[in-house]
Amino acid sequence: MRQRIGFLCVGLVMMLVLFSCGSKKRRNKVLVKPNTEVTGVAQGKPELEGPKEAEVAQTSRAAEVVKATKVAEKEVPQPIRAQLPEVRREFRAAWIATVANINWPSKNNLSTDQQKQEAIALLNLLQENNFNAVIFQVRPSADALYNSSLEPWSYFLTGETGRKPYPYYDPLEFWVEEAHKRGLELHVWLNPYRAHHSSGGGVGSASLVKKFPQNVVRLKNGMYWFDPADQTTQDHASMVVRDIVKRYDIDGVHFDDYFYPYASYNGGADFPDNTSWNAYRQRGGNLSRADWRRDQVNRFIKRVYGEIKAEKKHVKFGLSPFGIWKPGYPSGITGSSQYDELYADAKLWLNEGWVDYFAPQLYWAIDPPRQSFPALLRWWQSENKHNRHLWPGLNTVEVRTADRPTEIVRQVELTRQIVPNSQGVIHWSIAGLTKSPAMVQALVNGPYKEKALVPASPWLQTTPLITPTLLLTKEKSGSVFAKWQHRTPEDVNHWVVYAKYGDNWEYTIYDRDITSSEFSPNKQGAKLRGVAVQAIDRLGNASDYLAYDVK
Repeated sequence: MRQRIGFLCVGLVMMLVLFSCGSKKRRNKVLVKPNTEVTGVAQGKPELEGPKEAEVAQTSRAAEVVKATKVAEKEVPQPIRAQLPEVRREFRAAWIATVANINWPSKNNLSTDQQKQEAIALLNLLQENNFNAVIFQVRPSADALYNSSLEPWSYFLTGETGRKPYPYYDPLEFWVEEAHKRGLELHVWLNPYRAHHSSGGGVGSASLVKKFPQNVVRLKNGMYWFDPADQTTQDHASMVVRDIVKRYDIDGVHFDDYFYPYASYNGGADFPDNTSWNAYRQRGGNLSRADWRRDQVNRFIKRVYGEIKAEKKHVKFGLSPFGIWKPGYPSGITGSSQYDELYADAKLWLNEGWVDYFAPQLYWAIDPPRQSFPALLRWWQSENKHNRHLWPGLNTVEVRTADRPTEIVRQVELTRQIVPNSQGVIHWSIAGLTKSPAMVQALVNGPYKEKALVPASPWLQTTPLITPTLLLTKEKSGSVFAKWQHRTPEDVNHWVVYAKYGDNWEYTIYDRDITSSEFSPNKQGAKLRGVAVQAIDRLGNASDYLAYDVK
């Protein structure tokens, strides 16, 4: 049996002794050791009668209280303040693409069990190598990898647009549950404007191309695209986002670089939006065509951000635009212009704070000056007026360099230096890990050697977590068994548990469902001196800690 050291909790474990004399009658509350007998009426003994006997009884009860209090004070140590080490914070995510079966599922004709097995293998890979988030594509082209009343089941899931999985399950619900079991955030990745992908089979009756023909245009590469300037397009895409946020326990919503399509998708020709452009002009619009397109996208981004927060404040909104805003920004940078080609003024979105995290796709190596990774990252950081999270996208799959693992490790380390207050990156894509054991080893033996919490988002207000409780018991072996809990466990996303050996505190990050651990009496010759615990909510905010000496 374990020897009791003490039951430790906030408020000193109800250790209040109420005793008073006089005309006001109060009930005494006594904290005693378990199995300690309490004398008096509570034990069924007869009450004494008469004034003298009453005085004797009162004196006896006072003695019992003093005795029990001394025992309790001896058994229950007091919380201590400690100089705990800072816990590492870093966003470590990977994109998982479903379009064209790039990452998952590997084929569009897998059984439900095979799909689940592949998903679990990917999530295990991330968990085992100290990642803490996944960006999962649930709407590749106006379709759904989840149960939706607004859009059809994805061709990439079942091989037929509109056909649900059999045996039935909801993939997004499954991914959310399994990711959270492993301490991973799950962000849903949606393409707001792509209506049909050229690898997505024929355009059947279930496709939104058929349901919204007046809002969709066909591009020369075989893709179909919603007109971003059409109000119906914006309303429908907004409704899709709100539906997911409302019904699923997700951690974030994510858009990538597809706004107006790249010019190459339409053979270099301009985007065919004459209908909506002419309607705008007839209503008296006086913006240039390019400014009008950018304005429509700007309005949509701002709207989506506000609607997500109105539904669930804790759900983050992230954007991953093409990495170059315009050639020449910063000086010496050349390449495509998201501002002029995609009509995406991503700099404005970052300047205005319409995002919670911003992940420009910096898919170039460190050294080439024309698309320099560090030069572009520093420039985006200079535009981060509201101090949002800046987590660049890295081309883990095919960055052009002789030694890709070394290059990616260098980029992670450079990001830590350039954006020290909110570290993190997103890897494109998980194939860079599944197809390269050398990449995995370089990361987990290097910058990802230890687990990390996702950086907190202080602009997103939440109710602070109360301090957790902590129970310590001593084993016969001399080790200490610690168990922790929280009044509202559903609000806890992680635990940070600290152990003090000698004069040094060290910490371990535990997933939400792990609520106990055993600590050895010594480590490398240093004795266990203390234990502490903190609760972490889903936005990365930490409760106050509870710490105790172990003597």
